[in-house]
Amino acid sequence: MKFQLLVPILFYFVYSCTPAQKSIGNKEITIFNNEPINFNPEQNRTNLNDSIIKIENGRIILKKVTLPKYSKHVNISIEAEVVSAGDPWDKTGSLFIIPSSSQINFLTDHDSFVNIYEDTKDEDLFTGITPIGKYSPSIELLRFMTPFGVGYYSHDPQILKRKPVYIPHWENKVTWQQDITQLCNELENEVWIGAFIDVWTKEGYQLSAKLTFKETKAEVYPQEETKVIPLVNTVRYAESQRLFDGFNRNDISYEFELDQEYSSAHLYYITTGHGGHSTGDEFVKKENIVSVNGHVLYKDIPWRDDCASFRRFNPHSGVWTKKRVARVGNLKTGDTKEMEIEEFEASSDLSRSNWCPGSQVEPFIFPVDNLHTGTNTITISIPEAQAETENELNHWNVSAYIVLTK
Repeated sequence: MKFQLLVPILFYFVYSCTPAQKSIGNKEITIFNNEPINFNPEQNRTNLNDSIIKIENGRIILKKVTLPKYSKHVNISIEAEVVSAGDPWDKTGSLFIIPSSSQINFLTDHDSFVNIYEDTKDEDLFTGITPIGKYSPSIELLRFMTPFGVGYYSHDPQILKRKPVYIPHWENKVTWQQDITQLCNELENEVWIGAFIDVWTKEGYQLSAKLTFKETKAEVYPQEETKVIPLVNTVRYAESQRLFDGFNRNDISYEFELDQEYSSAHLYYITTGHGGHSTGDEFVKKENIVSVNGHVLYKDIPWRDDCASFRRFNPHSGVWTKKRVARVGNLKTGDTKEMEIEEFEASSDLSRSNWCPGSQVEPFIFPVDNLHTGTNTITISIPEAQAETENELNHWNVSAYIVLTK
């Protein structure tokens, strides 16, 4: 039996790319098809003439695609599928686009991308996380976390012995789906789409991804035009970037300009904490604070405590046994008694900073009602974030963009 992990997100507001006119119907566009993502400096050399470009020694792949330009309302979703090709670990993954507003990008204009930071004396500067000059950070379409060895280890005889009784079988792949209709203006004509997995093995993973466009009846919804402003992205998409532990020392604060009033605005915020072993940012609850123009939109601890529900996707997860006292009963007699039992616990079961091995990371979405023409400021703070050390790679992967409706 095939199993897919699909987590759709429902929105209660509707976006339209352009005023309704001619119908072109539904479209399904394959971006990547079982494409390897791995770390192999000997084989993965960057060639800008390839149809799929590999950078970071194969850890990032990019492809320029031509997408349909709809004049009717359209719903857009992205789907990704991952299978381990031998990598046993759980890793950050991301599908993203280079926004149309960025005249400089880390791929085709890498020297310019690096040079825009040359004049600064700030030793704590993190390259490319907020817009600067003609550069805008990538817009994240879908963040996911690879499971421990899904597919590759799913039929290993020794791994089968680790399977808990409540799992009928190990899955052969994991699939995620995300509604990204709000980005319709960025998903038309020629677009650079990339995929990143924080992999450090030659085996790595195989990734497939596709976009689905479903045209809707124009008369159902009011006409709306949107604008997307990339604000922040700390995911390490380029060789000149590094893991972002900057929240340990400063907030991220970025000023952006609006030249007109908008009828509504929504901020999309994706956040996950990583590294530091058992006492680090991955396994310890840390408050995130997001504000626009001094108004707090989000002040909470992003946390996932349902990771055991992804157990079937994590065949290679480390396991140990734990003893506990349980009350068991006899269904026929109704008698109960307490006894000590021993249970499996897996690394993939443990709660984490807004992610689980094998999960996708859904964006937090906030309406923003205090924007104005002129200068506006977004501020992101994680006050108790820890610093990266040689052995404790604490860091936060955070991305944010705002969608404005005219």
